[in-house]
Amino acid sequence: MDITIIVAIAENYAIGKDNDLLWHIPGDLKRFKKLTTDHTIIMGRKTYLSLPRRPLPNRRSVIISDVKETFDGVELVSSIKEAISVADKDKENFIIGGGMVYSQFLPLANKIYLTIVHKDYEGDVFFPEIDYSEWNITETEEHKDNDPPFSYLTLERK
Repeated sequence: MDITIIVAIAENYAIGKDNDLLWHIPGDLKRFKKLTTDHTIIMGRKTYLSLPRRPLPNRRSVIISDVKETFDGVELVSSIKEAISVADKDKENFIIGGGMVYSQFLPLANKIYLTIVHKDYEGDVFFPEIDYSEWNITETEEHKDNDPPFSYLTLERK
């Protein structure tokens, strides 16, 4: 089973504040859509509630929540273990946040699609620190002329 994290982080590992993104990079949103379309996306409840279009079209959404509520068009599970049990066995499964979900899936992931925004941001949600000695960087793409500047990296577990 392929567990893939997809995340955009600031230099200081901030990923969000007040249940919202810290920047708007249209190209990164297009990349997210291209990579995750026709795949299962797994996220926490707060991440789901922050999405502008719920559920995201052309994706199977699995929401991890211990709150008893219902959402149309998604699958609710109560734990990481249960999310893994319903994950697609034949395709990449994308972990899309938030911070606690990323922390729990990072040791299980075999790939990370990482966008690094080359600036520090004030945030209230952070991605866990990446131990780069555990990963091979297989692709990089720099966007230094963007405002803010950013880079795409693909990391595969050694």
